[in-house]
Amino acid sequence: MGTEVMRDASVVVARDAKGLVALLSANFPNHGGEYLFLPGGRFEADEHPLDCAQRELREEAGVTAQQWRSLGSYAITLGSPARVHLFEARALTLGPQQLTETETDFKLMWWPMDDARQAAHDGRFLLPAGPLALFLS
Repeated sequence: MGTEVMRDASVVVARDAKGLVALLSANFPNHGGEYLFLPGGRFEADEHPLDCAQRELREEAGVTAQQWRSLGSYAITLGSPARVHLFEARALTLGPQQLTETETDFKLMWWPMDDARQAAHDGRFLLPAGPLALFLS
């Protein structure tokens, strides 16, 4: 069995001037269908949490932001020192998504915060960092 070292990750709640939140959706067949998630991903070599958050937001949502606020960092699992770093981004500028080959089915949507939080309550997010970030923002 491989011993891949788990890397830190960053996740972003991007809120536009109307308060809408950037959400992504994609089909995850191994988990039974379509799920929502926030822009985010694992660190690249020597990347810092905010740098990762900015890169992932730009790539996955096509968004850059002028205002950033940390929402904290949390252990990913008990068995690893890796952490997920949560951020809120505001004062957004929209551009094209810059998806990688493994992200081509990511669909970008803008939802009211209350609806995004309700989707978290309804179990529509696959990973826990997105709902946590939504409720902390």
